[in-house]
Amino acid sequence: YRQAWQRPYLNVFKHFRVEEWKRSAKEGDVAALTDTRLKGTIYRIRGSNPASNYLQLPRTGTQSLGLTGRYLYLLFRPLPLKHFLVHLDVTTKENQVVRISFSNLFKEFKSTATWLQFPFVCGAAKGSASDIASWHGVSGAAPADVRWTCLVLDLSSILSLYLSRRYSHIKAVKLCSNLLVKNLCTSDLVFDPGVTFSEARHTNLSCHGIAPMPREMAFPVPKGEKWHDLYDYIRFPSEGSKLPCDIQRNCPSPAAVSVEPVHQLPQPVTLTRAVCDRLSL
Repeated sequence: YRQAWQRPYLNVFKHFRVEEWKRSAKEGDVAALTDTRLKGTIYRIRGSNPASNYLQLPRTGTQSLGLTGRYLYLLFRPLPLKHFLVHLDVTTKENQVVRISFSNLFKEFKSTATWLQFPFVCGAAKGSASDIASWHGVSGAAPADVRWTCLVLDLSSILSLYLSRRYSHIKAVKLCSNLLVKNLCTSDLVFDPGVTFSEARHTNLSCHGIAPMPREMAFPVPKGEKWHDLYDYIRFPSEGSKLPCDIQRNCPSPAAVSVEPVHQLPQPVTLTRAVCDRLSL
């Protein structure tokens, strides 16, 4: 599965030509729109029932995407005042399919041998009342001023930490209502939107697997503005000794932390939100 055509990253929507709907599937209220702020096509998925309003890759369940990148990048924005749901079917080295789901519908973390469910805490504009709530880990419907987000999922670490499994590849992706999606990418590199190409050339970040965000994956930043003032960057699992049980905005820039793979399984911990007293491993 380790194929050169997926390096240094793969633009999933572009490679599978999502707009043609031949290698992907859509159900319910799914529309391609032009976003003037993001300067490109985005997909809007909405509807009261996530099970009947979704964008799916590949087209059928008998196929596999075969995407081997350790990191999955989802560039998306939850629809304001709504709930959304995302499913990732990931295959392990043991040839076991594990479903990783995250949603602001979920109130607490749940796990079985084949399914991990993570609550997602939506961020809002900095300083707003909903922003303060999100920093305190309050899940629920997305705030009115919810921002575009670059979500980076470390699939290798997720399977290792929560299930003691070894990651092989992504089998399928299902994006359910209610959200806007700009792109989906995979890579073995950690892309930092806050690092410029010139900065990267004058540092040794590449030695740590960290690189500037490729242009086709990036959100536009007007002159004089800073990326992190406009958008959210979420890397999951977040760095630190505690095993996170929900997905939310985290502070450190990836350039400031180690990206060494985690080989040891930490013990379950109790978080302040008390969403998971114990993990089922």
